[in-house]
Amino acid sequence: MYKNTRPAPSASFNVAHPPTQGIPVSPHHLHIPNASSQTWSTGLFNCCDDPGNCCITCWCPCITFGQIAEIADRGITSCGVSGTLYGLMMLILGGSRCYSCFYRSKLRSQYNLPESPCPDFLVHLCCEGCALCQEYRELKARGFDMPIGWIGNMEKQTPGVTTLPPSMGGGMAR
Repeated sequence: MYKNTRPAPSASFNVAHPPTQGIPVSPHHLHIPNASSQTWSTGLFNCCDDPGNCCITCWCPCITFGQIAEIADRGITSCGVSGTLYGLMMLILGGSRCYSCFYRSKLRSQYNLPESPCPDFLVHLCCEGCALCQEYRELKARGFDMPIGWIGNMEKQTPGVTTLPPSMGGGMAR
């Protein structure tokens, strides 16, 4: 009889293990359950619950957004790429609220969170910084170590197994 000797993953998300050890785990092997309707772990205006993140978001929201987007995308896009796109949209278009609103909706659907206190677009339109701080705190409350990104969090969950981002296949060949 097979006995599972691996430590149980945390309750925040479960990793479906491949049949043999040493095989890379991609984000597509992950199952993040949608429990019945849940509430946000903190309120929209509780920015000072995490003063460090509040200051970073105030002065450079592209960093906070990049960290949120990398986790919400499950490692498909990096923090740097998402943060840069956010920053460019701020410079060129004068705002990036539609882009960040999309990730709030994505995060809500992944964790079955209510659309509160008002629709996602209005939250980001009126309180962009507060919305980013709340999303950051939500992921942190669900067990993510935000500065290490998606791959770092997956490696933390499955010690000894290397996590690789999904391959796009193809590439250049001669």
